[in-house]
Amino acid sequence: MVDIPTGAAQRDARAQRLQRLRRAIAENGALHLKDAAQLLNVSEMTVRRDLAASDAALVCLGGHVVNATSPSAAKYTIEQEIDQHTQDKRLACRAAVASLQDGDTIFIDCGTTMQSLAEVLPEGLPLSVICYSMNVAALVTRRPATQVMLMGGLYHPSSQSFSSEEGLAYLRKLGINKAFISAGGVHAVRGASCSNFHETAIKQAAIATAVESILVVDASKLDSLKPAFFAELDAFSRIVVGGAATRELRKLFKHLPVEYASRER
Repeated sequence: MVDIPTGAAQRDARAQRLQRLRRAIAENGALHLKDAAQLLNVSEMTVRRDLAASDAALVCLGGHVVNATSPSAAKYTIEQEIDQHTQDKRLACRAAVASLQDGDTIFIDCGTTMQSLAEVLPEGLPLSVICYSMNVAALVTRRPATQVMLMGGLYHPSSQSFSSEEGLAYLRKLGINKAFISAGGVHAVRGASCSNFHETAIKQAAIATAVESILVVDASKLDSLKPAFFAELDAFSRIVVGGAATRELRKLFKHLPVEYASRER
């Protein structure tokens, strides 16, 4: 008989790995992800999951594990982002949801932009909504004529979101008309990226499952790159950008289905 690690045993093993990483980084300042995996005798994905599933003062940035207190390694948090580019986010969201139809099943990603999207969903329109974050769920559960499917799992305070293998399996079984996806960075060459590695598998599953995937961002995200890549830009049927983008930025994305939502007057 093969012993299967219990949840407690898995947590203990993760804590031991994180402790070893902290010691190594204290000595070296940074550690390449590949070297971190070799040090711990695990896969690179396991290292990413360990970092994403804990509040350890470590983060993966640009392929390296570094101390999260480093100025270049500040973690994304809802509290930091909630008041940033608010009007531009709402502009993008209003344009994105204009195509919704009666009875659509939609996926709403996590983050403050998706909170704005949940706020501007057309009133009275019957919808089925799939989500995995507390801030989005708190809004859509108050809507009339709305069926809500909340993916559970391990809670991540930085983005008020959940993740689990069971949640992913559930998501892949659902029929999704439109997936609304957020990103921390939108780069013409390097694609769409975010700050939290636990979000990447969820975003990818939603994109793969949906009939139509729509990337919704404010203009500040253009030509920006975050550590967790999740999709090439041609994976999206629409890329909706709220706010002003310079002529130079627009040139970078002219070969893509980008829509610019102009500022309200």
